[in-house]
Amino acid sequence: MKRLILTRHAKSSWDDPLTPDHDRPLNERGKAAAADLGIWLSSRGYVPDEVLCSDALRTRKTWSGIAPALPGTPILHLKPALYHAGAEVMLAVLRHATADTVMMIGHNPGIADFARRLVAREPNNPEFARYPTGATLVCDFSIDIWDDAAFGQATTVDFIIPSEIVA
Repeated sequence: MKRLILTRHAKSSWDDPLTPDHDRPLNERGKAAAADLGIWLSSRGYVPDEVLCSDALRTRKTWSGIAPALPGTPILHLKPALYHAGAEVMLAVLRHATADTVMMIGHNPGIADFARRLVAREPNNPEFARYPTGATLVCDFSIDIWDDAAFGQATTVDFIIPSEIVA
């Protein structure tokens, strides 16, 4: 069995209109949401062994906000291909994962489409289709290696958005 934790980056800042999209940081709400997500993941035992993260600043900062709450030190792989990737590219990147529990941090609109196409049944949450910032899906695959991952075969374990986390 393999587990995927699929997270959209936390809320980013638009304060400086001259900042290139790739270099946008998290705003204060995003920093707090990333920390809350880390606590939520840890409290439920959703702990990745490997992290596949877009190389954009906001995804890297989302991970650095989540990480302190988690036990251990997962292997972090910055993946330029995940920057604004579509579902097919995200699946291709996932198929190269090696750990049993993998976290992937990416961007919309691709991550919403990827999440929707992965699961056999969508979670009962009206925010799933929108996949707002910080949205996190936890899903399981009945496979031995990630190379066998395919659309429509994941079982939804959990789904949350930061505003639903009760501190």
